[in-house]
Amino acid sequence: MSVIALSEVRAGMQELVGGKAAGLAELIRDGERVPPGFCVTTEAHRRGVLLAAEIVAAYEKLGEGPVAVRSSATAEDLPDASFAGQHDTILGVTGADDLLAAVQTCWASLHSARAVAYRNAHAIAHDTVRMAVVVQRMVDAEVSGVLFTANPLTGNRTEMMVDAAPGPGTAVVDGTAPVDHYVLGPATRAATGCVPPELLERLRAVGERLQERAGGPQDVEWSVDRSGTLWLLQSRPITTLFPMPPDTGPEPRVYVEFGHVQGMLQPVTPMGLSTLKAQIAGMLAALGVRAEIVDIGGRLYGDLTDQARHPSARKRLIKLMAVDFGPRAQAAMAYVLADPRFAPRMGAAPRAATPSLRTAGRAITGIVGALARPEAARARMGRAVEQLRLAAVPSTELRTAADRLRYLGDQGSADGADAITWPIVAGMLAATVPQQLLKGIATPDEIHAVLAGMPHNVTIEMDLALWRLAQDARPHRELLLGTPPDELATRYRAGELPEFGLAGFLDRYGHRGVAEVDLGVPRWSEDPAPVFAMIANYLRVTDLEQAPDRRFARAAVTAEARLTELVARARRRRPVRGRLAGFLLRRARLLAGLRETGKFAGLYPLREMRRQLLLLGADLTAAGRLDQPDDIMFVTLDEAGTDADLRAVAAARKLVHQRESRRRAVPVALLSDGTDVEAVLPVPPAPDGALQGVGASAGRVTGPARVVHDPATARIEPGDVLVAATTDPGWTPLFLTAAALVTETGAIMAHGPTVAREYGIPAVISVPGATGKITTGQLITVDGATGTVTPVKVT
Repeated sequence: MSVIALSEVRAGMQELVGGKAAGLAELIRDGERVPPGFCVTTEAHRRGVLLAAEIVAAYEKLGEGPVAVRSSATAEDLPDASFAGQHDTILGVTGADDLLAAVQTCWASLHSARAVAYRNAHAIAHDTVRMAVVVQRMVDAEVSGVLFTANPLTGNRTEMMVDAAPGPGTAVVDGTAPVDHYVLGPATRAATGCVPPELLERLRAVGERLQERAGGPQDVEWSVDRSGTLWLLQSRPITTLFPMPPDTGPEPRVYVEFGHVQGMLQPVTPMGLSTLKAQIAGMLAALGVRAEIVDIGGRLYGDLTDQARHPSARKRLIKLMAVDFGPRAQAAMAYVLADPRFAPRMGAAPRAATPSLRTAGRAITGIVGALARPEAARARMGRAVEQLRLAAVPSTELRTAADRLRYLGDQGSADGADAITWPIVAGMLAATVPQQLLKGIATPDEIHAVLAGMPHNVTIEMDLALWRLAQDARPHRELLLGTPPDELATRYRAGELPEFGLAGFLDRYGHRGVAEVDLGVPRWSEDPAPVFAMIANYLRVTDLEQAPDRRFARAAVTAEARLTELVARARRRRPVRGRLAGFLLRRARLLAGLRETGKFAGLYPLREMRRQLLLLGADLTAAGRLDQPDDIMFVTLDEAGTDADLRAVAAARKLVHQRESRRRAVPVALLSDGTDVEAVLPVPPAPDGALQGVGASAGRVTGPARVVHDPATARIEPGDVLVAATTDPGWTPLFLTAAALVTETGAIMAHGPTVAREYGIPAVISVPGATGKITTGQLITVDGATGTVTPVKVT
């Protein structure tokens, strides 16, 4: 079948007619008003033959005259890939010759540079896509536009948005001219412009109808002819909206994203979600907060609604956001607390976690003891970490799936041992309290400088060990720089690489990796390709003064000098405060580096759990219940314990996970109506064209930007400014060659900024949209004191 009328297209024919034609046909079957037309099917495109006679006959049957010729690829108008504007549309085509040429133009647009790049970005195989072409009678339009049945800028599902312009609507979809803009919400104001109020209400009714029928928000193109008839030209899913929170009823709720605290914005595998929920709940409990942890788009969000509405608990939220979640979350929560819908209620149930007297006593003893004798506290911590490593291995061999399920079911998220927890808390307090003591005496930037080059950080020690490994590998420099990391990893596992110490490094640090808190993510011991990529980065360092060990040593010397100067100044102006601040800052240099140790130790049991899960996945694969062993990460333990066939479930969740993995922006705070809170905050003007963030590590550097989405394949040249959405310890080896760090998220005490300070490189965090606004190779200045990132004008 080469040509078919739109009215004859039936459900299930998308591979023949493409996404756009399939959507239009569905509108017709549902009784909506759609301009009549026909489709030149993918069969004609597959055969590569332009069936001129059939196309012209269909055109004549349509009544000839001006038509719209629009692409309709099989990978188009999908729930996660709209292909908006990626393929060609030709309007006002008249005559058989021009029609045939327009069809060929649409076919050719399947292979345009922009369409190829779009498919690459969405991991769509090029050889699986075919192009159909829709030909429809042109509407003699008085006004045209686009209707979004949810607000695409804020995510609010209770609002609709209309963009419109006089005429056929080319200016609206192409963005080539000014348009009239309308937001349809509960309090829509009187409309002015080219769309009268009556038409807005008709559009709202159409949008509600289409959205309910499709089961989700829709992007609708429409046109009104000169007789006032409303025509629908397209309806497809809005692909850019962040998923909705779970439905909890009409009362508004607020959710804060917790994944960036762990340095990850990518979605978590379903199996990984279970352990992370317990970990984050425990972390919040230690801060005096109980919150339900929910899965939104594969990310971990905490429901802080009850805290926000509780008269006393809400007072602590802003400080909580500032300490552990960063300034972006702090600004979002301040906005929420000012919203009348979240006003305090006298009868609101408190959600504060009240520690027992025994727990409080242990905390005081542990913190005071660590401050009094930091060396002894570090020694106890080292012994506790080693005990945790040994205890992670099952005491008896697990042979069957039932054995493994019992073992995994017993792995709860136990509280950290006192020997690990309280020295970390003591170090964090010693690093943060001086900021209050030294107000008016020292700036935050000066205090941050004192915290550079801190010892006893397991992540720093790992990075420096990797640097030493790279030095040992220099005799094999040509091999390691000239071979892709994936190929090197394959050859290493096959025993085909020369030995330069990698086995020892992996024995110590192989349980780590990027997004390592997710059970579903491979460790370096399983896939050392990221390690080879980082070794290659280190091998490119030729200036010995930029060697990471020297940089770290210089940062430490500078920090000690600034500490001496700062304490002397403080004691002159405020003797008592100066002495106390000096004591705490010196203790911070001995203890604050330990903050990474708790996570480092917690990864040992996760490594063993992952190993047992993969063995369980192999059991289920052999039984025909999974397609491959690592699909176990896309089911739950409860599901794995049944006799059900899990292949379809795992495959569906993998597709969702892959789609969400491509998402570059994750809301830091969401309302239950889908609103991204940051999107409704007033935007402060950036000084002199700079991007405004928060300074997290002192210093000022100018260098070429290197935007990185995946550290496993990143190439960072010495002097590059690393620009990323977020970072975790798996990224930090890149810091050793980077000149500065810019991230879209983060808190001052989070992993990335902490390591940046310790390496002595400037860092600016919480720069919204940095990875989109900055391009690789662009010369930028990063100022850790002002928290700005400024493009440099090249003359």
